[in-house]
Amino acid sequence: MNALLIYPEFPDTFWSFKHALNFIRKKASLPPLGLLTVAAMLPSEWDKRLVDLNVRKLTDKDLEWADIALVSAMVVQRESTQQVIARCKAAGLKVVAGGPLFTAEYDQFKEVDHFILNEAELTLPPFLRDLEQGCAKRIYSSTEFPDLRQTPAPLWELADLKHYATMAIQYSRGCPFDCEFCNITALLGHRPRVKTAEQIIRELDGLYRLGWRGIIFFVDDNLIGNKRHLKESLLPTLIEWRKGKVGFVFNTEVSINLADDQELMDLMAEAGFDTVFIGVETPDNDGLAECNKKQNQRRDLVEDVKRIQRSGLQVQGGFIIGFDSDTPSIFQRQIEFIQKSGIVTAMVGLLQAPIGTRLYDRLAREGRLLGFMTGDNVDGTTNIIPKMNIELLRRGYKTVINTLYAPKNYYARVITFLKEYKPPKITVPLDFQHGMALFRSILRLGILDRERIHYWKLFFWTLFRRPRLFPLAITFAIYGYHFRQVMDSHIL
Repeated sequence: MNALLIYPEFPDTFWSFKHALNFIRKKASLPPLGLLTVAAMLPSEWDKRLVDLNVRKLTDKDLEWADIALVSAMVVQRESTQQVIARCKAAGLKVVAGGPLFTAEYDQFKEVDHFILNEAELTLPPFLRDLEQGCAKRIYSSTEFPDLRQTPAPLWELADLKHYATMAIQYSRGCPFDCEFCNITALLGHRPRVKTAEQIIRELDGLYRLGWRGIIFFVDDNLIGNKRHLKESLLPTLIEWRKGKVGFVFNTEVSINLADDQELMDLMAEAGFDTVFIGVETPDNDGLAECNKKQNQRRDLVEDVKRIQRSGLQVQGGFIIGFDSDTPSIFQRQIEFIQKSGIVTAMVGLLQAPIGTRLYDRLAREGRLLGFMTGDNVDGTTNIIPKMNIELLRRGYKTVINTLYAPKNYYARVITFLKEYKPPKITVPLDFQHGMALFRSILRLGILDRERIHYWKLFFWTLFRRPRLFPLAITFAIYGYHFRQVMDSHIL
């Protein structure tokens, strides 16, 4: 059996970093971790080929080679996914589909032959057995949650690693919190399940053998959901593993209560983590209470962010506008909070209701849904009818985005962050393309960009005040260019 594993294309979004990737001549941010893991679960005698449309095109020769096509996608990849399925069916291929998009919207894809929903560790094996016996069903789903200690390492060798800026690893699934708008607990449960430290080391060793030296993103929705195992097992093991190795930096997602545990922050920094994404959502307590974001309530959120940054962890943040409790004052409050906190990478979106969330169910009962969400967090759209006047909400949102990513404010926020940030002692040798990125940034941002004065101010401020952070400052400048391109194309 020749299995063609296809990952649809991402549109140009906040997190695609498409415009930033051009500076380092990479084609995509991350490889398709889910598909590579599923590939390891397929029969060993099958021949497997990965086509990541973010890296290369799907050719007629690929389709002629294949006996079966396996497609995985997220909601934001919906348009490309539909095109992929149409091509596969036109080529006479049986299409098997799984992943978040299909788990939420499988009834919208009539041409798909078989759906492997929920977590593949439970739903893929019965499909493979039935397929072999010629009696495969159309839908395989499960309400159970698998033991991740049985999850195989991804087949990294199927991916051409040189095209990616970052690698991806998963340590845990599930989150102990219950935010109303989040579908993670609906998909993966409240009890965080973890792989063993030995599993993670095997995956890292696999990447190391293939020559990877760079950023690795732990894609967990909340890495610190199981603090005990993290502190007692994974982090000490990572600290030991990194000894004598140069070039490994870890990023991940956590909840704001990380700020309460100095020991944990110190361990993460020592283990090689330097960036965490946190769902801050809003500085308004009524909004936090409304969405059941209990872990963020009754806190000095700005000080929490700065405490994490002073511990060597850059904070990236997610923010939401459009809660029922929001008043027009929320627009300026969000701007002031983000500028003061020094969260450089601030993703601000209108409230949306994913299928399967308590928010979706509540708004369905209230007759306030407007179909499917786009999956693009910063395109200025929403699939709900907000309490605030929709035109006022859109104008206010546009003001927030334009203000935050105006070069003057963006570069000021970078300097606010760099003034307090205490980077961990991680040695990352610069390769040729990262070195060339500096010269490309000088040309594009320092000479051609009409806002070049802000670039040069940051350039020399960092060079003389925080020279150790100079590569990071240039990275932020390049990110800012990407964000401005995305915002210009999305909402202006």
